[in-house]
Amino acid sequence: MAGKRVFSVCGMCTVRCPIQVEVEDGGCVFIQGNPHAAGIEGAICARGASGMALVDSDERPRQPLIRTGERGEGKWRKASWDEALDYVADRLREVREKHGPETVLFSDRGGPFKDLHEAFVRGLGSPNYSNHDASCSANVNHAALSVFGFGRKDMVYDYKNSRHVVLQTRNIFESINVKEVNDLLEGMDNGCKLTVIDIRATATAAKADDFILIRPGTDYAFNLAILHVLLAERLYDADFAAMWIENLGDLIQFVQPYTPEWAEGETGVDARRITALTRELARSKPAVIWHAGWMTSRYNDSFQVSRSIYLINALLGSVGARGGLPLASKPGDVGRKGLKKLVDLFPKPAVKRADGVGWKYRHFSSGAGLLHLAFKAIETGEPYPVRAYIAYRHDPLMGFPDPEAVKAVLRKLDLLVSVTFSWSDTAWFSDVVLPLSPYLERESIIASKSGLKPYFFCRQRALEPRFDTKADWEILCGLANRLDMTPLAFGSIEAIREYQLEGTGVAMDDFGATGMVSLAEKPKYRKVEELKFATPSGRIEIVSEKLQAQGLHSLEPYEHREGPPEGKYRIAFGRCAVHTQGHTVNNPVLNELMPENVLWLNRTEGEKMGIRDGETVEVTSGSQCGRIRVKLTEHIHPEAVFMVHGFGHRLPAETLAFGKGILDNDFMPGGLEMWDKAGGGLAMQEHFVSIRKLA
Repeated sequence: MAGKRVFSVCGMCTVRCPIQVEVEDGGCVFIQGNPHAAGIEGAICARGASGMALVDSDERPRQPLIRTGERGEGKWRKASWDEALDYVADRLREVREKHGPETVLFSDRGGPFKDLHEAFVRGLGSPNYSNHDASCSANVNHAALSVFGFGRKDMVYDYKNSRHVVLQTRNIFESINVKEVNDLLEGMDNGCKLTVIDIRATATAAKADDFILIRPGTDYAFNLAILHVLLAERLYDADFAAMWIENLGDLIQFVQPYTPEWAEGETGVDARRITALTRELARSKPAVIWHAGWMTSRYNDSFQVSRSIYLINALLGSVGARGGLPLASKPGDVGRKGLKKLVDLFPKPAVKRADGVGWKYRHFSSGAGLLHLAFKAIETGEPYPVRAYIAYRHDPLMGFPDPEAVKAVLRKLDLLVSVTFSWSDTAWFSDVVLPLSPYLERESIIASKSGLKPYFFCRQRALEPRFDTKADWEILCGLANRLDMTPLAFGSIEAIREYQLEGTGVAMDDFGATGMVSLAEKPKYRKVEELKFATPSGRIEIVSEKLQAQGLHSLEPYEHREGPPEGKYRIAFGRCAVHTQGHTVNNPVLNELMPENVLWLNRTEGEKMGIRDGETVEVTSGSQCGRIRVKLTEHIHPEAVFMVHGFGHRLPAETLAFGKGILDNDFMPGGLEMWDKAGGGLAMQEHFVSIRKLA
C-alpha cells in the first residue's frame, strides 16, 4: 500500500499541537510537527513523538466495560458498544426523569474541541459543563476578566518580538507548548532578556538571563513592590495609562507601603534586585511580557498574583503592544465568519449551576465552571443533588487534592462514566468505561484558533483503531441518538463538519494542503487607540465592580506568611518535559525516559537530617505516608520540597507505572476546601509534609 500523509492534532497533552503523520501499510512510520504551522515548522516534543507507543500499548481500555464489583475494585464485564451506550443512556434517562436533567455533571480538559461536549450537556438539559480549570488556570483567567473584561486566551504572547520576558512560576521549557518555546527561543536569539522567578531552578531558569529564587508563597509581595517602584519612580507608560487605565490613583495609594525593602523581608529577594528588575522592564517597555501564569492553583492568593501581573503589564503599556500582549483576533475581527456552534443546537438551560457560578458566585465565569464546587453539590445536595457524572479525558482523582475525599464524594453518585484512552484512577473507580480511540485513531470536529492570524483546523484520523474504541463524536452522538437529542444525533463526522462550516466560505477540501485554513493574510496588531476592553468602563480596571459586589477586595492587602511549622516543608509540584500529568506515565517510551519521580530537597536541609542524595526517604502528612528517592540540591528554597506530578499509580492494569514514586495530591488533606475565593482555583501548595530518614 502506498504511503500517505495525514495532517492531524497531537493529543499527548492539552496544548494540542498541529502534527503531520506519515502512514504506510496502515501503520504510522513517523510523527512530526506540522511543517506548515507557524512556530511549529516540523518540531515536536518527546511526548508527541511517543504517540505510537500509546497506540501500540495493550495496557489501555480496549473495549467498553461495565462494573460488576464495588467501585474501585477493578471487576468488570466486557460489553458491546450498543450494550454500553444503551446502559449509559438508560441510566441517564432514569436520573433525568427522577431528579431532573440538571443533576447530570460533565467535565473534560477544555481545549479546542469542547463545543461538542458543551452541546451534549446542554442537549441533556443540564447547565453543568465544567473542565479541569479549578485545578489549573481558574485564577489567572478570572484575574484577566477582572482587569480587562476578557479572558487570558484573548491575549497573545508575542515572544518573538519581545525585549524582556518574565516567567513567574511558568516553567515553559518543561511544560512545552512547542510554538511558545520556539517563539521565545527566537526572541532570545534576537536579544530578548529572560527573567525567571520561582521557588526552584527549573530547566527554564537554567536558560534565563536572571533567576530569582523566591520564598514560597510570597509572589504577591514581590509583585506589589514592582508596582510600587513603577509608580513611585514614574517608570510606567503615562500616555497608555491616561488613555486606558481606570482608577490609577487607587493603585498608587494602595502600593505606597509595599516598598522593595519591605518585600525583601517577605520574599528573601534583595530590594536592589527588585528595583533593578523594575527599571530594566521600564527600559524595554512596551515590548515586555510578564506571563500571568498557566497552572495557578497554588496559593490562596494566586488570583491576586495573576491580577498584579496584569496590572504590571498594563502600566508598562504592553497590553495590545507588539512584543507584549497584543489582543487575539477571532474570525469576525478579520472580516470572516466563525464556525457555526454545535452548542447553539439547544437552548441554554434556565436552571442555575450546581457549583454556584453565575448566581452565588457572580464574579466567576460559567464557561469552565468550578468542578470542586460541583463536587460539593454532590456531597451536600445543595442547591440540588448531582446524581450522574461523565468524566471525559479527565481524572479528578489524580488531578484534585485529597483523593480519598474525592472518592467519598463520587460514591454518592448513581452513575459515574469515564470516557478515556488510558487507564486512570477515576476510570478505575467508574461504573462504565467508554474507551476513546487515541488521537492517531480518531478524527475530531473542526476547531477555531484565535490569535494574530486566526485559523480553522481539525484532527484527521491517521490510523484505524486497533481495538474496539471510538472517537468522541461517535460516543456522544451515539448517546444523543438514544436520548432523543435529535439535533446532535449526527451519523458521520462529515455531517458535523458540514454544519460547522455553513456560511464560513470554507470547505473541507481547503484543509487538504496543510490541515489548516488561515483566515487572515498577515498578523493583526491593533493601534493603541483601537484597543477594546469588555469592562463596565471600557477601560482597564484597577477596581472591579464584580469583585467589590461580592465583598472581595480588588486590591487585596498582603498578609504576612509565616514559615512552615517546625520540621515541615511546603509541598510543591509541577511538570517535566517527558510526561503529561498522570496519563503518560505508563507509556513505554516515556516511562523509559522517566520511570518515577524524585523529591527535591534543599541540600542543607537534607544534610541536617543525615540524608544522602539518592536515598529513599519517608514523606508524611496527616494519615498519608509514602516513600520516594530524594534529590538533594541547592536549587530549591529551603522551605519547600518538590516532586513531578502524576506518579504513584496503584492500578494493576498499568504494570510499568505501578508503585513508582508517589502522588503529591495524597499529601493534601482537606484540600478540596482550600481555594481562592476571588479566583476560584484550588490552593494546592498550602500543604506541608514531614521528611524522615529511614533507618
